[in-house]
Formats: sequence, C-alpha cells, structure tokens
Amino acid sequence: MSDPVRNLPAAPRHARLDATRKPAYLKSIRIGSFGAFSERTVGPFSPHLNVVFGRNEAGKSTISAFVKGVLFGWEEARGSRNTYRPANAEREGSLVFADEDGTVRELSRARNADGLQGDESLVADIDKETYCTMFSLNSDELRTLRGTTNLTAKLLTAGSGTGASPAEALMEIDRRLAELISRAASASNSLTNLAGEISDLRARVSQATREADRVRHLDKEFAELEAERDDMLQRIEEANERVERLTAQRAAVERIEQHLDELRRQREALREDSKNLATERRTRLSAYDPALLEISASEERALRDQIDALAEEQAKHDHGVDLANENMAASTASYEALMEAQHAPDVAHARRQRGAQVALSVALPVLFALVGVAVFLHGRQISSLSFTALGAGVVVFSLFMAVGALVMLFRPNKEDERRAAQERDAHWVMLQDRKKLEAVEAARDACAQSIRNQLDDAGLASAEGSLRRARSLLDEAHEGRSERELLDQRRRALVSRLSSVDGAIAEAKERRREAFCEAGLDGTDSLARFDEELARANRRRSALLEASQGMNRRYGELQQTLAQAQEAHQLDELRIQLQQLLTRQEESAREYATLLLARRMLRASIATWESKSQPEVYRQASRYLQIMTDGAWEEVRMSQEGTLQVVDAAQTARKPVHLSLGTRQQLYLALRIALLQQADNVGRAIPVFADDILVNFDARRRRGAARALAELARTRQVVLFTCHEEVAKALRKADPGLTELGL
Repeated sequence: MSDPVRNLPAAPRHARLDATRKPAYLKSIRIGSFGAFSERTVGPFSPHLNVVFGRNEAGKSTISAFVKGVLFGWEEARGSRNTYRPANAEREGSLVFADEDGTVRELSRARNADGLQGDESLVADIDKETYCTMFSLNSDELRTLRGTTNLTAKLLTAGSGTGASPAEALMEIDRRLAELISRAASASNSLTNLAGEISDLRARVSQATREADRVRHLDKEFAELEAERDDMLQRIEEANERVERLTAQRAAVERIEQHLDELRRQREALREDSKNLATERRTRLSAYDPALLEISASEERALRDQIDALAEEQAKHDHGVDLANENMAASTASYEALMEAQHAPDVAHARRQRGAQVALSVALPVLFALVGVAVFLHGRQISSLSFTALGAGVVVFSLFMAVGALVMLFRPNKEDERRAAQERDAHWVMLQDRKKLEAVEAARDACAQSIRNQLDDAGLASAEGSLRRARSLLDEAHEGRSERELLDQRRRALVSRLSSVDGAIAEAKERRREAFCEAGLDGTDSLARFDEELARANRRRSALLEASQGMNRRYGELQQTLAQAQEAHQLDELRIQLQQLLTRQEESAREYATLLLARRMLRASIATWESKSQPEVYRQASRYLQIMTDGAWEEVRMSQEGTLQVVDAAQTARKPVHLSLGTRQQLYLALRIALLQQADNVGRAIPVFADDILVNFDARRRRGAARALAELARTRQVVLFTCHEEVAKALRKADPGLTELGL
C-alpha cells in the first residue's frame, strides 16, 4: 500500500485556496494514442450525470484505464497484463476540465518520466488509492470495500484544514512508534535495539579498559600475518561461496531441466489435443450448412420474420383454394342434381302426355277427313246436296282440326323453357366456379414458387420451398452455431494453455541460461560442463585450506598478544560509540514521547470528526440501500466490534460476507455514494467513473440504484459506461436531463 502521508500532503491546502472557486468538471477526454484508440475525443460531458453507451469491446474499459493513466501515470509492462501500449507509438493524451464560468484547464501526460503536465491543483486533493477505490468503479470493485473504517476516517478528515489528512498522519505516527519499539535489525533508532547495543558496548568498554593497562604494543609480524590471513580467509570464503553457489546452481539447473521436460510433454499433449479438436470441429460442423452457420442473430431473426410472413401469405392462398374448391363442389352438385331431375317420373309423364296429344292431333283430323270424304262421296252418289255439303263441311272441319293440332304441337312449352333456363344457369355458375378455382390454384402455385425463390435467395435452397423445412434448417444452424461456439471456447482454452506452457518453457530456458551465466559458463553448456567447473572449484578450495593451516598455526602463537593490542586500540573508539548510542537513545526517547502525545491528540480529533460525520455517512448509506433494495434492507451500521453490519426489514443483522452478490454490491455502492457526498473536499474536480456496475441488479433494484446515482450526480460529476440498454433506460428515467454519449 502506498504511503498516505506522501500521497495526500496538499489536499487541504488547495481546498482552502480554492474555497471561493466553483469546482471544475471533466469536459472531454482527448486520446492521442492509447490502446486501439488514436486521435480520439470523447465528450463533451456535463457537470452532472453522463451515460456513455456502447457495445461490448467498444473501448469503455480502455477509456477508464486512460483517465487513470493520465492522472497517476501509465502502468508499466509486467507479465501478461494489458498496459494499452500502442504498437508503434507512445501513450499520450489529455483531460480537459472546465469551470462553471467557462474557464478551461487541461491535464496531460506523455512519458511517465515527464510527470503530469498542466494545472495539478485539479488532482491535488486525491491520491491513486482513493481514486481506484472510490472514483473508478466496476462490478468487481463493488464486491468489497477494503479498509472501510480507515477509508472512512481518511475521507472524512481530508478537509480538516491541515497539511495532511489527520487519518493519514495518525497512520504515519503509528508506523513511527512501531519502529521506535521494534526489535527488527533494520530499526536502527529503536529504543529496544539501542538499549541492547548500549549494554553490549558497555561490557566491551569495560573489558577493553582492563586489558588496555597491560597491552601497549603490537607485533609487526602479527600485523603482516593478520593481513595475509585476512586475505587468505577472504579467498577461502570466496572459494566456499563459489562451491556453494555452483552446487546450488547445479541443483537448480537440474530441477529446471526436469521442469522443461515436463513442460515439453505438456506442450506436445496440448498440440495433440488441439489437432484432435480441429478434426472434431471440422467433422461436427460439416453436418451444417456453412452459409447458415455464418449468419448473425439479427439476420436469423429477420429470416424467421420473413418465413412467418411467407407462411401467412401461403395460408391465405391455401384458404382461397379451399374456399374455391367448396364453391366448385357446390355448383357441380347443383348442376348434376338439376340434370338428374330431367329423368324424374314427372318428366316421363309429361313426355307421355305430349305423345298422346300428338297422336290425337294426327288421328282425329285424319278420322274426320275420312268420314267427310266418305259422306261427300256418298252424297254425290245419291245426288244429295245435304250429304255432299255435310261431307265437304266435315273435310273442312278436319282441316281446321289439323291446323289447330299443328298450332298446339308447335306452341312452346313454358315448363321446358323454365327447366332449360335452370340448366343453363347452373352450368354457367359451375363454369364460373371452375374458373375461380383455376385462378386461385394458379395464384397458390405462383406463391409457392415465390416462396421457393425467396428461400433460395436467403440461402435456404435445401428447404426446397418448404417453410417447415426452412425453420428446421434455421434451428439446426442455430444449434450448429452454439456447438461451434463451444468448440471455439475449447480451442481458445487450449491456445491459452499452450501459450502459457510456451511462456513457461521460455521462462525456464531463460532461468537455465541465467544460472549458467552466473556460474561463469555459457548458456548452451551441459551439466557435465557444470560438474567440471564444480570439481575445479573444490580443488582450488582444498589448496587454499591447506595453505591456510600453516598460517593459522603461526597466528595461534601470536593471538594473545595481538588480541591485547587490538583491545587497547579499540578502547577510544568504543567510548565514542557508546556516547553516540547514548545520544541516539535520548533523541529516540524524546521523539517517542512526542509521538505518543501527537497520537493521543490526533485520535481525539479523529474521534470528534467521526462522531460528527460518520453517523451521517451510515445514515445516508442506509437511505440509499433502502432505495436500491426497495426496503428489503433498512440500515447500515457499525457493530460494537467495529465491523460493518446490515439490518433487513425483519431487523436481522448480517455481515456483508453473508449477503448475495447483488445485495453486497448494492451495499458497497450505497457506502461509496454516502462517503463521496460527505467528503466533498476530496477529488472535487474528478468524476466518478462507473463501468457497468448495475449489471448484477434486477430491474427493480436497478431503478433504485439509478436514483441513487442521479442524486450523487447533483453534487459530483458521474460518468457511467454501459452496454446494456435497460441500464441506460433506468438512468434516463431517474434523471431525464442526463447527458448521453455513444461509442
């Protein structure tokens, strides 16, 4: 964790200097070169609530990382982390701020070595840790709020009017007090360590004083021998270190080579799995239409809508054909019934009656004519005028009867005419229905051909004009895309694992090369070369030890005299060292007392600030949590043990770890909003960036969270990134005056 005293030294000073100035706000983001962006401007933003809407991978996270990089420096490339460094350019860009009176101020950064350029007072009241925890939020960051109590004190005392936040100063004082009583060897001014050193040094001074009375001179031979001995000991120590280092490095190289063998086996297995997966992918996807596999979800929906429309049109034509068939059947049945009626008994009787009339019309005139001719001839024979006239009259009457019979025979029959008319009408209706049937059947066939053409144009030729088969093909293609996605996921996982193994192999090879280089060998040498170098080092050490034995024998003879002479020369130095230690002890004791008094005063001050501000933080957090959870959770409070608790509507208190993911995120979002509203002197010009923090909320709780963010935006600038339309709608409803931007 960074040093808070170093990170926030000037926040209150700038707060006092800028008290009369309205806080600035982020107007726009200018990206010169960062990640995939080049010469890109995002904005303008409003001083309150802003929503940046864009699809996945549109660059929302890149923009958040860019803002953090401009404010606190670009991330260094370590491991496989994405630092958004462009391929052929350096990261650079600027943030444009504007006051409410229109004054424009700018912060820019190019190289980290050049530092932040521009009006640094804009970020003087915030450090990197506070920004990452409170001002740059995402769904992962909302799962926790690290150091809740310390963070609360830090934010609430940031505007205390001192050169540094009292909470940070208290942390620094506690650290220095711990150093003053630490037993660690690195704590040079520790009272405990100084007391031990003084005790040891006093014992050495006492011993040196006793020995100084009887030791006055040193032997020249001893001095020369000591120098030679020290040099020999140094050479032996170097030889020992060389042997130990070579032994350790050989063992390390052996372990590295074993690890390399294992990694190579893993790599071969992964490559084999990758080949098998590629074969499986080709085999399984060959069962699907390649063209249909490549359509998008929107194209599939459009095809299904088109098929539904064609199905409606086809059903309409089928209904028309069915109706025409019914009409045709009815008219045909009517016509056939009428034709059958012509052979009914009434028709036969009428025909017999007509035949009798014809027979009588012929027989009676002939009979009367024969009678008249006979009477006429008889009257002529008997020369009787009356018979002759009667015979002529009968013949004339028979002629009139014949004429009347002819008139009766050829006079039209109204019943026959009526029946003929009915027959013609029925036949006409039947012909009309037949024509209609042929027309609707032709229309249906044309519709079927049109459907087939449209399906062929849409890439569904294998459906052969069948809408049901077309739907089946789309369903199969959808299953194929899902199956392909699963196979691609497996392939990406294999590629990732293979890349990891390749990286591990490269790292192991580099460590092996470094081990050889540290031993003074070439990185391409084998273990046998290592063994040769180790044997040479052992032989050299043995020779040095043998030479040192003779030197030590002589050194032992002179040791007592040399020891006395050494103690006599060290006495003054020991006394000076003792006085220095006593002075340092006195200074450390005075500093310890001063820090204890300062800690007591700071704790009292912080307790006073927290007693005034912290209850308001928890009260506001409780209100926001009620809004977000629709009253399911009612109170946020601190337990007697100093841990965070949440109380539900049934007055049951729970720790955050026992809450669901969504509720825990809502709790920490409510706490952050409450803290930000109370700590109005922290990061006054810096927007709160939120990257899809509402994705784990249901619709009802999302509306409550949107209201809370809209309320925060009344006092602070808020920029929320999202790729979900429902989130944007909830924020529009909560704040109709928000500014909405697109990526």
